[in-house]
Amino acid sequence: MASSHSSSPVPRGGRDGIYHKERDPSPPRCRPIRSLPDVCPKEPTGGDSCRLHSLFHDRWTVYSSKVNLPAALNDPRLAKRESDFFTKTWGLDFAETEVMPSFYLPNITREHFAPYLQETAQRERIHERCKTICPNKDDVDLTVCLHILNLQIFMKPEFALEDPATFNAVLPWSHFNSAGGKSSRDGASSKLLQEKLSHYLDVVEVSIARQISLRSEAFFHAMSSQHELQDRLQETQRAVAVLRGRTAAIDRVMCQGPLQAVRTALTRNNCVKLHNKMKLMAAVHQTQPTVQLLLSTSEFVGALELISTTKEVLQQELQGIHSFRHLGSQLCELEKLIDKMMVEDFSMYARSDLNRSLKDEPQVLEKERLESLVFGLLRQRKLDFLDIYSDEMILAAKAIVTQCVAESVLHIEEIDTEVVTKLADQMRVMTFPQWFELLKNVFESFLLFLQRIKATLNVIKNVVLEVLASNQKNRLLEEAGARALDAEASHGPSVLQGEAELAYLTHEGLFISDALNEAQQQQQQQQQQQVQDQSSVMGSRIQQSRAEAASSDSTCGTSETSFSREQSFMSGENMMPSELELNRVINNIQELLYSASDVSHDRCVKVLTARAKDGSLERLSSAEFVCLSQAVEGFVRDTEELCGRRSVSLRGALQSQANRFVHRFHEERKTKLSLLLDNERWKQAEVPAEFQDLVNSIADGRISLPERKIPGPEDRKPTDFLLINGQKYAVVGTVLLLIRIFLEYCQCVNDIPSIATDMLTRLSDLLKHFNSRSCQLVLGAGALQVVGLKTITTKNLALASRCLQLVVHYIPVIRAHFEAKLQPKQFSVLRHFDHITKDYNDHIAEISAKLVAIMDSLFEKVLSKYEVKAPMPSPCFRNVCKQMAKMHEAISELLPEEQTQMLFLRINAGFKMHLKRQLARLGVVNDGGPQNGLVVVDVAFYTENIQALRSLERLDLNMAEIWEQKR
Repeated sequence: MASSHSSSPVPRGGRDGIYHKERDPSPPRCRPIRSLPDVCPKEPTGGDSCRLHSLFHDRWTVYSSKVNLPAALNDPRLAKRESDFFTKTWGLDFAETEVMPSFYLPNITREHFAPYLQETAQRERIHERCKTICPNKDDVDLTVCLHILNLQIFMKPEFALEDPATFNAVLPWSHFNSAGGKSSRDGASSKLLQEKLSHYLDVVEVSIARQISLRSEAFFHAMSSQHELQDRLQETQRAVAVLRGRTAAIDRVMCQGPLQAVRTALTRNNCVKLHNKMKLMAAVHQTQPTVQLLLSTSEFVGALELISTTKEVLQQELQGIHSFRHLGSQLCELEKLIDKMMVEDFSMYARSDLNRSLKDEPQVLEKERLESLVFGLLRQRKLDFLDIYSDEMILAAKAIVTQCVAESVLHIEEIDTEVVTKLADQMRVMTFPQWFELLKNVFESFLLFLQRIKATLNVIKNVVLEVLASNQKNRLLEEAGARALDAEASHGPSVLQGEAELAYLTHEGLFISDALNEAQQQQQQQQQQQVQDQSSVMGSRIQQSRAEAASSDSTCGTSETSFSREQSFMSGENMMPSELELNRVINNIQELLYSASDVSHDRCVKVLTARAKDGSLERLSSAEFVCLSQAVEGFVRDTEELCGRRSVSLRGALQSQANRFVHRFHEERKTKLSLLLDNERWKQAEVPAEFQDLVNSIADGRISLPERKIPGPEDRKPTDFLLINGQKYAVVGTVLLLIRIFLEYCQCVNDIPSIATDMLTRLSDLLKHFNSRSCQLVLGAGALQVVGLKTITTKNLALASRCLQLVVHYIPVIRAHFEAKLQPKQFSVLRHFDHITKDYNDHIAEISAKLVAIMDSLFEKVLSKYEVKAPMPSPCFRNVCKQMAKMHEAISELLPEEQTQMLFLRINAGFKMHLKRQLARLGVVNDGGPQNGLVVVDVAFYTENIQALRSLERLDLNMAEIWEQKR
């Protein structure tokens, strides 16, 4: 019965198979005693291999947790007490967010437990019923006995015999200590109490024995396990002793000798390092004398490289050495001194290079010296050295002008330099040919000056480009090296880690911590080797600098210089300017070349304005000004090709002088034209052969003045008309000269294209002046007072009209010539020619109207006295025909046939109008009567006389219009 209720230490399997778990027949594995970890996790130690193995290969359990649940729940730092304990590690915000359910865990509902509940429901009901009916005797036996004996005091948790009340309750001695002493009743009571306690002891012993019998199997199993554990501990103790002995033997036989060899090798390596340090210190000790030796030969680059290398050695290899504590500051001061020396030397070089003779010398002075200076300045980041060259360039440009003027004055005996001391005054005293020769010398000198500057700047630019290329090369090498190191670092540790894990798992070789320590030692050795190599390279650099300083007194070759510069590129890459700064220097070099061109132009402008101060350039002839303009344009074009940019100062000064020249040129010709018009008698002039040749060249497309011919005996005689494209033009002498004048304007534009716009405006003004002044003199009859003409005849009017037509003929030619010289954005000024053409055509129309008006007034005066009576033809019609013949005689030789016919048609229309009006006044109608017949005779006489005139034979007079139409 007792055995049926006993519990085994290992659960036994039931017949349903739910709680089956058999004992493992293999020996029990010892698991380390686990303790709850701290709230704050600790870093794992390298020596705890078992813990690392557990982290790598054991499944996670509650003992692997890093959070102490009570501490997390009672965290006083939480803002809200109801927050989730996960906020201890994940932050306060975690309590506010919704945790998504895991996709790897199914949603467990009550239906999942339904089969289990159905299977165990019957047994659970039986178990509950059995518990109520038959409680477990093992659990209640002793308690029931004690309750039966009514000794609940023994079951109280505060039971203690030390308490007097408890002692008296258990042992009631008061019954035995009465005042009367001992009696038989007291003895019986004492004996009864002793028997009662003995009975209690028997009941407890029996209960204990029953409990021991119930759990005897577990007790004996525990005892046997204890003996087995003690046996295994003894075996382990003996194995540890054997292992210790073997380890001591291995240490004695295999470790002490190799360790001594390692110590000896380490001592040797330390001695080698000390020897290298001593050699390096000896080399550094000779730095200052070597630098002084290099500076004595102007080897600034080598001195700077030596100082930089020495400072690097002091910071990396010799840091903390007491004897060199002041050497770093001394080298810094020496470097500043070298900076000042390089700047001063570059200034002296620029001054000597720019102020030397421009002829019979090489373009670049001491190229190697210049390259060394530029490289040294770039290495020290003295990027403002171009400003020094710019200042010296401005001073040299001023000296060039002074020298050219002084050389020119020496060959002119008329100029006394003691009286005329200023350069500007000396230039104004010169004649134009002398000054023009001086200007050409100045232009030639500045071209040579700019060529020399460009060659020097090209050398500087090549050095900068070489430095830039070296920087880019070094950057690419560094990037390639960094990628290689990253690849090696990513591959190496993974291999070492894999090997260490494999060694641990197979128990062959080292553990993980030992493998990692070995890898770290290898990396340290590689770093030490690199440091040794670097120190040896630094020492070799210092030795090489000393050797170069020693050999620089004798010879210096180009290849050695380039090789040393390349080494300086590689070693001083951190000192060199960045790519952005080098590109800025290249841009500054190009800007300096542009500035040189601008300075040269500015000095030439000074020469030009000094000459033009008294207005002498304005008084030049057009040929002289054209020569000046061509020389300036040639210089501007040459400098633009040389420097790559067009400077505008000299061109602007020439444009200013050209504007003054154009103003004076225009005023002279306008005045000349005004004088010619004021003296013009408006008679037909003979046309010399040279003017006929002039218009012929214009017709051939040559808009320029021909060269003057020497008169000879076979020269042609003048003609009466100017023949142009088969048409005869009767002209006055002023128009012939006007043609020559506007050809002078066109020739000036050919020679000076920059003044085309201004010249076009002035020519338009000249043509307008001719039109307006001729209108005043002819139509306005101003010639009566100016020249003293008695009257303005129809011949004068026809001649003026023909001259205007000649000018209108040439306006499109002039327009096309100027259009070819203008820029497209300047075409708007061509509208002046349209306005001028309109004005001239209006003037021609006014002259034609004036001729018609003259005849109209004559017809009105004559026909007002007309009477229809014999004899026929009447005197009135004879007078009209006579005046018409005179009119035809005056204009027929001047105007072409078409214009003559159109003019007489208009005159005839006026005659018919006045005749019709007079006939209406007289009451004569077309009725076939006698008066009608007389009028027909007069009209026939008029028609016959008009059609008898030359070129009017086929003129349709339409005389029927004189009669009123019948209604």
